[in-house]
Amino acid sequence: MDVITPALLDTFLDKSIDDICPNGFTNQNDNHCAHFVSHVMGLQFGVTCRMMGKAAQAGANLRVQEIFPRCSTVGDWAMRPIVLVNCLVFITRASNVNLRGKTMTNVPRKHIGIYHTGLIWHYSNAQDKVIKQTPEQFTHHYPAPDNAMFFGTIP
Repeated sequence: MDVITPALLDTFLDKSIDDICPNGFTNQNDNHCAHFVSHVMGLQFGVTCRMMGKAAQAGANLRVQEIFPRCSTVGDWAMRPIVLVNCLVFITRASNVNLRGKTMTNVPRKHIGIYHTGLIWHYSNAQDKVIKQTPEQFTHHYPAPDNAMFFGTIP
C-alpha cells in the first residue's frame, strides 16, 4: 500500500469503479464505497472483488460492515482526536453501530470514505465516481436519522 496522501487520493477523483477495479466487479447497481476504499488501502479480507469478479488481481474488500471491526479504534466522529488527520469515516444510523463491540449492522444505508486533513474522498454511487467533500458536505450523504458519522483508524 502506498502512503495515503491527499495527492494520492486526488489521483482517484472522477474515476469510476471500472477505472479502479482490475477484477471487473463494476456493476453500477452495486455499492462500491467500501470497494474503492479497500483498493486504495489494500484491504484484502472478507468478501472481495476477486471472489465476485474475474479474479485477475488481488481482491479488495466489498463490505463496510467488515471493515469497521478491523479498525483498532472507532468512535463518534465528534470525538475524533484532533491529531488523527488520516482515518476512515463511516456514516449510517447511530443505532446500526455498537462502538464497544466494534460492530456495524449490515443495512443498505451505510457508507465509508477516507478522511485526510479536512476532506473526505469516497465513491459516490449516485454519480458513479470518486468525489471529495468536506465532513459537513458528507453529513448530507443520507438524510437524518441515517447520517450519524463515526471514525475508524485505518486497519
